[in-house]
Amino acid sequence: MSVTLHESAYAKLNLTLDVLDRRPDGYHNIRSVMQTISIRDDIQLEVGTGQPWQLTCDKGDIPQDGGNLAWQAAEVFYRAVKGDPGGLRIAITKRIPAQAGLGGGSADAAAVLRALNRHYDYPFSIYALAELGAEVGSDVPFCTVGGTALVEGRGERLRKLPDLPETVFVVCKPDFSVSTRLLYQKLDETAIARRPDHTAMESAIVQGNQGGVAENLCNVFEPVVTAEHLELNYLKSIMNTYGAMGFAMTGSGSAVFAMVPNFEYAAVICAMLKDNYPQVFIAKSV
Repeated sequence: MSVTLHESAYAKLNLTLDVLDRRPDGYHNIRSVMQTISIRDDIQLEVGTGQPWQLTCDKGDIPQDGGNLAWQAAEVFYRAVKGDPGGLRIAITKRIPAQAGLGGGSADAAAVLRALNRHYDYPFSIYALAELGAEVGSDVPFCTVGGTALVEGRGERLRKLPDLPETVFVVCKPDFSVSTRLLYQKLDETAIARRPDHTAMESAIVQGNQGGVAENLCNVFEPVVTAEHLELNYLKSIMNTYGAMGFAMTGSGSAVFAMVPNFEYAAVICAMLKDNYPQVFIAKSV
């Protein structure tokens, strides 16, 4: 008899993002303070279907086979427990914009790991589960743990930080997307003018100082993306004009987010952006 599981998959923001040296495996080491936010996908898993594995998604442009990170997470989990679900169906209700730097695919994979771990009575601690997630993708370990954390290495090294006080964000995904691989190549050829001050960011988080967090938002990819997509400056100018405490691009883009004092400010910024940018969201820290 099959069992149905449900899990929420929360998007992430990079409050800071620094790219360090290139690793022997071809990837780069990073240092980033990440934060989960309330924009979410919903994951439903049916275990023990007696049928071949199946993945469905309500958005047609999302892979619906073994190319989806959620499917790969299930494979990694069952390989680790040396088990077989006897058939599996994964259904994804998608709300997190794709190719935005919001970690949507990673969040889905992390949700699958958490749901299966719960179903089998927690064979892995949350950090051991995050280690499994590292086999799937660089952002999966953080998305597995969630909250506020300093992330290093390829994404596999996590240190939890105190939770932010409830913080309101406006997130806007413009129409264009960016190739992460090409962006890393461009960054290798670019002099980085400003890097995040992680000491100041962590101090602000520990103190619960939202103004200090907003002042220290920084993403080294942002100037590289902005050089080819000047509309990011327009987005940030709207956010600044209507009361943002701070703003930055998340991940390798192309979504830009603003920290705002409250939902009223967020609603005004959304109203100013929504005619030109349909993918604009109000979210809070999770």
